[in-house]
Amino acid sequence: YDMVHYGHSNQLRQARAMGDYLIVGVHTDDDITLTVDGRDTYEEVKQAGRYRECKRTQGVSTTDLVGRMLLVTKAHHSSQEMSSEYREYADSFGKCPGGRNPWTGVSQFLQTSQKIIQFASGKEPQPGETVIYVAGAFDLFHIGHVDFLEKVHRLADRPYIIAGLHFDQEVNHYKGKNYPIMNLHERTLSVLACRYVSEVVIGAPYAVTAELLSHFKVDLVCHGKTEIVPDRDGSDPYQEPKRRGIFCQIDSGNDLTTDLIVQRIIKNRLEYEARNQKKEAKELAFLEAMRRQEVQPSGEKYGNF
Repeated sequence: YDMVHYGHSNQLRQARAMGDYLIVGVHTDDDITLTVDGRDTYEEVKQAGRYRECKRTQGVSTTDLVGRMLLVTKAHHSSQEMSSEYREYADSFGKCPGGRNPWTGVSQFLQTSQKIIQFASGKEPQPGETVIYVAGAFDLFHIGHVDFLEKVHRLADRPYIIAGLHFDQEVNHYKGKNYPIMNLHERTLSVLACRYVSEVVIGAPYAVTAELLSHFKVDLVCHGKTEIVPDRDGSDPYQEPKRRGIFCQIDSGNDLTTDLIVQRIIKNRLEYEARNQKKEAKELAFLEAMRRQEVQPSGEKYGNF
């Protein structure tokens, strides 16, 4: 679970729904794990009848996210076409001489309404609940974000937290470089997967306006200790909630940021690339072993099929 993303969250949600089964790891045949000698790490669990498979969410992987950090491009943003540079990268990142395999490779995320339904609570704020609004990029959703949202959740007896996610171009305006690493649709699912969040505004305005506060009947607006970048016209994006006296700054107590995660990846770039190549080589070897088991030397399949 390196860099936990919404794909992992979806697998865990499926595992929880399985009820009384003993889950000895959330795993899928779409992302196989092998021992050093090329054996399936879940072989004994399967033989014991204790293995259950949780399908992964298509279109995202840790490999892809790492690649976006290493290749300084904006092609992963939701409203931009994949550039030729990114296509070349997507076909070659972590590729070993034996060719590309279906598990380690990079895939392009496609949003669907069904994916959102899987994560959304579907509940509207009820009488007596305190509607709290938070806004930001929430890029590479990590423990720093979770700690912040947990602190916000504790501010009320019955909180209803709405997270406003800024458009990719807006995030890129105040963050620069190739941020956000995860596009708006991916960030939406990541935040929705958090237990403290009740609703997400997809593409929220950067400034917290009077219209937004009235529309969602917001009681409190919170922001972390990170810098508040002025709006394009130089104004404070939180001036309206501050004027109403409903603005609150929260210290999560956690210093982890998206920038720090990206810096770690870039610092260890060669290690990540080597890790990916080694992982793919093992998976390709496993594919070849499976093919040999299915086909006899004569070319006939085992069994009566």
